Amino acid sequence: MPACPLCGGHPRNAPMTVQELKTKIITKLSNSSPSPKLDAEVLLMHCLNFSKTELLLKRDYEVPHEQQVWLNDAANRRSTGLPIAYITGHKEFYGYDFIVTPDVLIPKPDTEILVERAVDVILSMMDARSENLLTVCDMCTGSGCIAVAVAKTLLEDERVPAEQLPKFTLGDISEAALDVARRNVAALLGDGPDSSLILSRFNFVRTNLFDAISEAIKYDVILSNPPYIPHTMVDELLRDGRSEPRLALDGDITLEGDRATTDRGEPANDGLAIIRNLIPQTQAHLAPRGSVLIETGEYNAEATAEFAEGFGFNSEIHRDLEGQLRVVELY
Repeated sequence: MPACPLCGGHPRNAPMTVQELKTKIITKLSNSSPSPKLDAEVLLMHCLNFSKTELLLKRDYEVPHEQQVWLNDAANRRSTGLPIAYITGHKEFYGYDFIVTPDVLIPKPDTEILVERAVDVILSMMDARSENLLTVCDMCTGSGCIAVAVAKTLLEDERVPAEQLPKFTLGDISEAALDVARRNVAALLGDGPDSSLILSRFNFVRTNLFDAISEAIKYDVILSNPPYIPHTMVDELLRDGRSEPRLALDGDITLEGDRATTDRGEPANDGLAIIRNLIPQTQAHLAPRGSVLIETGEYNAEATAEFAEGFGFNSEIHRDLEGQLRVVELY
């Protein structure tokens, strides 16, 4: 009987325990992953639907053949550099489990400060303006993780009944990304006695920044995690095996999809081409006394704030959990 590729000398249909498989996966990933032990645990927990505690307590559980096959394939894919989140189809962000696909950027802890600050801004506005529902736009929404995390956090606050949840518009240039966002809204907000009301507060728009949104439409809060990485840095990331879509990373692409150029006609390489298009458009769509929150890189946050101030905005820069400049707030 031939041996299973993952299982070493074990015959293909021979049972293997959780601990044996964990050891094999760690060995397989030891030269290709920076975190082989964690990767092995995540794959096993996902495949077996185990918690971290169950993974420890059920070390001798014999894994069925079909699941061994999946784990073998998953380990092979991870060894090529494919992110764990794209293999499992899930990623935790702000305490919530999000669906992800290769069509969207994988949610990262860096972005949690954007959610945290957005919730604070919205709650403050709700206290001051109780007469009408607030309107929030999440532009370049990707997986929808920002808007969904904001909505979930607001609904967990006793001061925010479902009837007072703001109206959310989620915009993205990618229809595939919007499909993922729709799935996350339905999965994380579509269960409960007020689910119909809550889901009715979400609108999805395929748009290149605000191109497809009437200038007559104004938002109290505009959120965005746009592509902001410099072009050559994206080249390096992709060469090093980062598998996320370039469209979600490269900040030096024009609205037409071409490489942006500087005033001197040189190829742009500061990651700000999209943000320079975004900021004047947010100004046109921002309601009086509104706020804009934009995620940037630590290397271009100050340049973003300075550019926005040229349009009459006041600015404040917030640091992420690692102490890096991350979110530019405009008002």
